[in-house]
This record gives sequence, structure tokens and C-alpha cells, in this order.
Amino acid sequence: MYPQLLAYLIEFIKYQEKIIKILMILLFGKAVGSVRPEQPINKEYRKLQVDELPVIQQLEKVSFQDIKQAYFDKYGKELKPVRRHANAKTKVPENLCCPKCGAPSAYLYANNGANGQYLCKACDCLFNQQNRYQKEAILRCPHCMKTLEKIKERKDFNIWKCKNNQCSFYLSNIERMSKEEKARFKQDPQAFKVRYIYREFLFDYQPLSSSSPVKPRVDLSRIYTSSHTLGLILTYHVNYGISARKTAAIMQDIHNVSISHQTILNYVNSVSILMKPFVDRYPYELSDQFCGDETYIRVNGKWHYLFFFFDAAKKVILSYRVSPNRDTLSAIKAIDDVLQKFKEIPENLNLIVDGNPIYLLAQHFFAQHDIWFDVTQVIGLTNEDPVSVEYRPLKQIIERLNRTFKGHYRATTGFGSEAGSVSFVTMFVAYFNFLRPHAKLEKRVPVAIPELEQMPHMPARWTKLIQLAQQELTA
Repeated sequence: MYPQLLAYLIEFIKYQEKIIKILMILLFGKAVGSVRPEQPINKEYRKLQVDELPVIQQLEKVSFQDIKQAYFDKYGKELKPVRRHANAKTKVPENLCCPKCGAPSAYLYANNGANGQYLCKACDCLFNQQNRYQKEAILRCPHCMKTLEKIKERKDFNIWKCKNNQCSFYLSNIERMSKEEKARFKQDPQAFKVRYIYREFLFDYQPLSSSSPVKPRVDLSRIYTSSHTLGLILTYHVNYGISARKTAAIMQDIHNVSISHQTILNYVNSVSILMKPFVDRYPYELSDQFCGDETYIRVNGKWHYLFFFFDAAKKVILSYRVSPNRDTLSAIKAIDDVLQKFKEIPENLNLIVDGNPIYLLAQHFFAQHDIWFDVTQVIGLTNEDPVSVEYRPLKQIIERLNRTFKGHYRATTGFGSEAGSVSFVTMFVAYFNFLRPHAKLEKRVPVAIPELEQMPHMPARWTKLIQLAQQELTA
């Protein structure tokens, strides 16, 4: 009897809670009844199939003057304009010219009356006001060579589709369907991806182009604290993940150094600007095992995404992009950070990621720039396919990196600006790559620098690392 009574009371309490929330929303507004989630909402990724690149047909352009000269050389006379009938109903606009050779309107025929189609007497180009020569190139399906049609315009790319019903790609996909799938395809054709699709990216982004370093506003050589004190601050705040306020309290209580938490944040931001070019341009010795993933951080009360790419064997963080969006451009920039670490991109380069389709789109973007690599997706939490069995360890390694970062990030409880988040992540990566001993490397740091190994303690190593970064920036 008692368990039934308890269950009834719990349901009654839940019902009362719903009524109270509804009343509060009606009285005070919607914001009172809504609670900001402490954890980001995880949604399943939609499956995405990326087809091969299309055949790009470059349109031929010729010179009207060259055509006239060739005509004169062949016939010994000038190419005359079109002789029009006096009673012609259709006139060629005077400002119209041939899109292929540039011939003026005097050399153009009104080819089909009033329907707007014209024929050039010089180069025999047939066109209209919306003709194909206004494009830089024609996109053709690689399976049937038919012209692709633009069907959608997205934020970052346009989608082109082959609508040829006789395309071999389309017919083979239909043929592989089972009877049940074919019946469903007749009822709901949008549920199947059967036609060739190409995505034309609209990013104004050049891969493998390094950005110029930004010099810090604060001159660290003129700060009031000593270099040893600065090293102590970075050791507490970065190495041990202690918040700026607690770091200020430790400096006061233990070292008798009075410093505000805002000054500590200013020092960290200035050091991070010096460290970023050093971290990004250091000549790392890399392996052939690379994995990537995203994790969450809070910036201005909103969830942002941190894109990590990691050398699983050398334990080196290669990319650490912070972005407000989990989109294709962010994935492209994160992968580009990895590619810039190579003197020459390996032929067998393979990036291990999760099931997020943005990485496949990023791979497609780089292929359009003749930069080739493989992307292997490990989907789900269990090994249900041979790919997951083989590459699951690399996925688990990047997840452990995310947990390590979360241990340092937790004390911050989020950031007030995007610049602050980038500064914190940059300092964490500098510590992880150059100063943090790793258990899998027999307590050695991932990147051993002889100048740092000679230093007696961690504050001195931080000071030396800053000095090396300054030398790299001024070189």
C-alpha cells in the first residue's frame, strides 16, 4: 500500500509543479518559467553522403578583333555587320554584345523573333539574356555529363543536383533498392538520396595561409611584478586550473604579493598573444595518428564550441579553434591548422572524427582546392562495425583530452568574452604541449625543448617559454 501511495504523491507533486510554472509564466512572463540548461543539448547527427567532385567545363572566350583579322586574312575583305530588313519587327538592343567574343549589336541576329534569343555573326554563339556564358564555368555530373541545376542556397554553400533520369548514378541507386525501399521511395522520394549532389562553398577562406601575428598591448617587460612572480601566477592559474580570484588569494596568503584577479587575467591575456604564434608555428615532429572532436565552453552565457585536433601518438594538440557555431567553416579552419603543421601533406593522411557531417563537408572543400586527405568517422558509443573496432581507441584518446581540458576549464565557470576564451585555451595548449608531463610518454612532456629542461622549477620554465615566444615573434 505504501509504495502505491508514494507513487501517487510523487505524481501529484509533479502535477502541482507544472501548474505553478504555468501560473508564473502567465503572471511574470516566459523567462521565469524557463531554466537555462547547465549542459548543452546533444542531438543525433544527420547522415550525410558526399559525392565526388563534378566535371568543371571552362567556357571558351575569344576576341572579336582576332575573328575580324582571321576573316580578313581568309577572304581578303572586312567582316560586314548584319544587313537588317527595313520592316523587321524585332530589333537588337544597341547596348547588347556577344558574351563569347564581345561583338557589338551590329553583328548580332535576332535569331527567334521576339523571344530574346540572339546569334553572333562573328563566332556563331547562340545566346539569350540569361545565357550560359555569363557564368565562369559549367558544372556537369561526372556520371552522365549533364549540366547540374542549382536547387538550394544555404548559408555557407549552394547545392547543385543532377536531375537527369537516365544518369547511371541515379539508376544504379534505384536498382540497389529492395522492394520495400522502392515502395517507400514512390511514397516519399525525399527519404532517399539517389541523385548526384554537389555543394559549392561560398567561403572567402584560403587554406594553408598563415595569419600575421598580433603583438600584445601590454609590454610584459614593463609590468610591476617580477618574472618569477609572473611564472608563479601562470603555474597556479594555468597548470593547476585555479581561478583568477583564488590565484590572487594564494599570492596574497602564501607569497605576500598583493595583486587583483583582473590584473592576473590581464597578464594571462598578454602572455597568450605572445604564445599563440609560438604554439602554432613550432616545428612539431608528428606521427600518423590524428583525431579530432568538439567540446563545449560558455562564452557570454552561451555555449560555444572548442575544436580539438590531436596527435594521438606524440600527445600534441595541433588545433584548438573556439567558435560560436558548430559549422563547416569552423571544421575547415580547425583542419587547416593541422595541415599547416606539415612541411608536406602526407599521402596517407587520415583524420579520425565522430559522426558530425561537417568534417565530410570540410574534406570536400579541401578537395576543391586540390588538398587531399581521408576522413574516418567513428559513430556511436559501441563497436558495431569494423571501422569502429579499428579506430575506437583514437576516439577515446580525444575524449580523454576533452576531460583533461574540462578539469582546467571548470574553475572558470565560463568566459565574459570570446577573446578571454581564446586566451585561456591558448595557455592551456602551451602548457599541455611544452610543460605538462604525460603518463603515456613515461612522464616526459610531449614536446621537449632543451632550454626548458634546464630550468629548476615550473615558474622558471614559464618565464623561459615566454622568452622563447618573444624571440619567435621578433624574428
